[in-house]
Amino acid sequence: MSLPETFVLVLYFFVLSILAIYGWHRYYLVYLYMKNKGRAPAPLPPLTVLPRVTVQLPIYNEMYVADRLIASVCDLDYPQELLEIQVLDDSTDETTSIAELAVRRHAARGFNISYIHRVDRRGYKAGALDAGLKAASGEFVAIFDADFVPGADFLQRTLPYFQTDPKVGMVQARWGHINQDYSLLTKIQSMLLDAHFVLEHGGRNRAGCFFNFNGTAGVWRREAIGSAGGWQHDTLTEDLDLSYRAQLEGWRFIFLSDVVAPAEVPVEMNSFKSQQHRWAKGSIQTCIKLLPRILRSKQPLAVKAEAFFHLSANFNYLMMSLLSVLMFPAMWVRYNMGWTEMLLIDVPLFFAATLSVGNFYIVSQRELYADWRQRLKYLPFLMSIGIGLCVNNTRAVLEAIFGNQSEFARTPKYGIEHDSDEWVGKKYHQSVGVQPLIELALGLYFTGTVFYALANQIYGTLPFLMLFQVGFLYTGLLSILQQYTGENVMLKSPEVAK
Repeated sequence: MSLPETFVLVLYFFVLSILAIYGWHRYYLVYLYMKNKGRAPAPLPPLTVLPRVTVQLPIYNEMYVADRLIASVCDLDYPQELLEIQVLDDSTDETTSIAELAVRRHAARGFNISYIHRVDRRGYKAGALDAGLKAASGEFVAIFDADFVPGADFLQRTLPYFQTDPKVGMVQARWGHINQDYSLLTKIQSMLLDAHFVLEHGGRNRAGCFFNFNGTAGVWRREAIGSAGGWQHDTLTEDLDLSYRAQLEGWRFIFLSDVVAPAEVPVEMNSFKSQQHRWAKGSIQTCIKLLPRILRSKQPLAVKAEAFFHLSANFNYLMMSLLSVLMFPAMWVRYNMGWTEMLLIDVPLFFAATLSVGNFYIVSQRELYADWRQRLKYLPFLMSIGIGLCVNNTRAVLEAIFGNQSEFARTPKYGIEHDSDEWVGKKYHQSVGVQPLIELALGLYFTGTVFYALANQIYGTLPFLMLFQVGFLYTGLLSILQQYTGENVMLKSPEVAK
C-alpha cells in the first residue's frame, strides 16, 4: 500500500472514529434520559402571590407574524396590573407600523405595553433585550420570538418553580410546531427539535448537568441575568452564552417538557439553512469563549464532560464534510487491497456513527406521540438532511474558528399555520449563493460512488452512500428551486402531497 493510500485510510478512520464517539454520546444522552425519567419536575399548584413580570418580544422585520405574537401575549392569563409587555422592534420595513399599531390597540384595552424601536441594531437581539431590560420593571422576564404563540396559561405554569427555590434562574418550556405537517422539510425540523428538547434538555437537566435557554419560550429571574454578566453580543447565540455563564454562577435551570409553546418552523430550505448556520456558528463561538472557563471550574466531572460534548458537537459537521470527500477514495483503496479485513473496523464505526442517530430520534418520537411508529418513515430523510447540512454548517464552524464576524441573520417567518397557506411571493427570501452548487456537486459525487459500489458488488455500503447522495441532492436542489421557482412538490410530505 502506497503512502497516499495509507494517508487516505488513516484520515478516513480517524474522522469516522471521532463521529463514532459523538454517536455513542447520543446513546449516553438516551441513557441519562431513561435513567432519570422519574425526576421530571412535577406540576406545581398556582401561586397565591403573583410577582410582576416583564414579557419581552424582540422582533426584526417580522411583518407576517408580529401582530399574531403581540395578540397572543396579551391573551396571557395574568393580571394586567402585574404584566408589562415590551415590543423590542429593530425593524427597517413595514413591521414598524404593524407593531406600533398593535401596541396602541392593546394599550387602549388597558395593557401596560410599550413599543421600543432602535435604529442601529447594536448587539442585534442581545442588544435589544439588554436595552429593554434597562427599562423593565418586572422581577421575572419572559421572552418570546416573533414566530411563537404561547398558551394563555404559560406564566401560571412556569412561575411557581421560581417560588419553590430561590436559586432557580430560568425555566424553559418545550417548543411546539404550528406547521409541522406542512411539508417534508417542516416534519423533519419538528423531529430534530423534539429530540433536542426531550432527550438533550430532559436528559441533561434531570441528571444535574447544564443545559441552555433556547432564546425564547422561557422565563428568567431578572437577578440571574444581571449576576451572570447580562446579555452579551460577542456570539450569535446570546442565549447559550448567558445560560452557561448563569449556571457557572450557581443558578439552577428547569426544563418543563409538558409546557409547550407552539411556534412556526421555517418552510423554506434557505431559511432553514440560515437558522442552522447561526446556531452552529454561535455554539462554536460560545465553545471557544466559555469551554476553558467551564473546564477550570469546580463543577463535577460529569457536568464538565457533558458541557464539552454539548458545546463542541457542531465540530462534527467539519468531520462529516471530510468524511464525504474521503468516502470514495477510501472505498477504492480498500477494494483494491482486499475488502473483508477492513469490514471488521469499518462496519462497527459506521453503525456507531449512524444507528445511534436513528435510535436518538426514535426514542424522542416514542416519548411524545402515540402514532410514533407512523412517524418513523421520515427517519431516513431526517438522517439525509442532517448530512446535507454539513456544507452549510461547516462554513459556520470555520467562520467561528477564524473569528469571522457576521450579523445576526434572523430566520424569515411567513405566518404559515395551515397546509393551504402560501409563502411564495412574500418578502424575506434568502439568497442561495454558491453553496447549493457545492451541495449538488457532492450529490453527483455520491451518485457516481453508488454506481461504483453497484458495479463492484459492494452492496453493504449502499444504504450509507445513498443517505449522503439524497441528502446533498435534496438540500442543494431545493435551495435552488425555492429561490427561483417557488414551492415545488419536493417540499411536500407524503400526507400533504396525496
